[in-house]
Amino acid sequence: MKRYWADLGASVVVFLVALPLCVGVAVASGVPAELGIVTGVVGGIVVGLLPGSTMQVSGPAAGLTVLVADAVGKHGIQALGVIVLGAGLLQVLLGLARCGRWFRAISPSVVQGMLAGIGLVLVFGQLKHLTAPVALALGLLTVVIMLLWQRTPLRVVPGVLVGVVVCTALAAVFASQVARISVGTLSADVHLPDFSLLDTGVLGMAVVFALVASAESMFSAAAVDRMHNGPRTRYNRELVAQGVGNTICGLLGALPMTAVIVRSAANVSAGARTRLSRVLHGVWLLLFVVLLPGLLTLIPVAVLAAVLVHAGWKLLGVGQLIALWRKDKAEGFVLVLTAGLIVATDLLTGTVVGLLAAVVKTAWDVSRLSVTITHDGVSLRGNATFLRLPRLLDALEQVDREHVRMDLSGVRHLDQACGQAIDQWVDESRRAGRTVELVGR
Repeated sequence: MKRYWADLGASVVVFLVALPLCVGVAVASGVPAELGIVTGVVGGIVVGLLPGSTMQVSGPAAGLTVLVADAVGKHGIQALGVIVLGAGLLQVLLGLARCGRWFRAISPSVVQGMLAGIGLVLVFGQLKHLTAPVALALGLLTVVIMLLWQRTPLRVVPGVLVGVVVCTALAAVFASQVARISVGTLSADVHLPDFSLLDTGVLGMAVVFALVASAESMFSAAAVDRMHNGPRTRYNRELVAQGVGNTICGLLGALPMTAVIVRSAANVSAGARTRLSRVLHGVWLLLFVVLLPGLLTLIPVAVLAAVLVHAGWKLLGVGQLIALWRKDKAEGFVLVLTAGLIVATDLLTGTVVGLLAAVVKTAWDVSRLSVTITHDGVSLRGNATFLRLPRLLDALEQVDREHVRMDLSGVRHLDQACGQAIDQWVDESRRAGRTVELVGR
């Protein structure tokens, strides 16, 4: 019975963390605020009840705001439900095909670059709400309160909630004209998807949503598993659970969901023992959106913008970037390239180019070939691939002896390009009257 009381307390903490973030992500994505809460409800109650992970909490994520805003801008908000529904069904198929663990086989530099790029776009996208003096003051005060609150003995209450409540109250007293959140009704904004909007562009968006949301959820699962000693995440089942959640969100026309590290970390640190805590947090969100939706209209837009700027800065991970750059500049370059292209182009382009750069870097790293000119010829050690072909040819051109001993016994891998280059050099040497002895081939 004691552990259920712990779950009850943790569910309240997660609810208080999730509420402003659900609203903020929705506003940043360009959709009605209440749709963010609907996604939080589905992520809590539906995904929370399904097997996969015990401590991980799902809901609308800051990492998807860029994609959602782009999709709504290109195809309209009416197409959002179709995109999210398609993404959810694809996630279910990927989970049933046991692809869950494959999402972890991505270079950490690309992952950090993706998060950093999303963070930068999120920060830049919110600055427009902080241009007026009063809005800027409210935003700065919100961030200061959030940061300072974490150093107080009362930090069990989420700092994001304290910042939003305090600055909303100050705005109500001293800045009544400041722009505030607009909230509609669930009956007007929750709707079935319009399949007449289905086209190749919408299908492409659904695939991108599925891949990005799945990757973010799997990365989150790996991180959350390191935070507690309970049951480990079953990745394929968790991917199916995420897909079911997004399928339902698509049918309701709501935001897409992922597992969210902020909520999940709050759940673990608050002492949750079972999945009951994440289910109850969804119940509290549902009760709020049904009984007290009018409270959201009191929140200034600048306050939520500050919350998202803070979230974007955390996604940027400046400390991790500096540490990675110092440890491995090539990995740091992949990170910076990925983040920069996401800001300059879009999330898909930046991530794909980052992955290609990581593959090229890995291929270069594993293609280590030592070419040594010896007293009687040349010795090769390592992996002879086309990436090292120029170095191999340069070394062979330096060999000028009547009898050449080429030692290939230390070559672990010889690809076709290098093999053909060696054969051609041997033929040319023999035609020139030299004797060539091949060892180890």
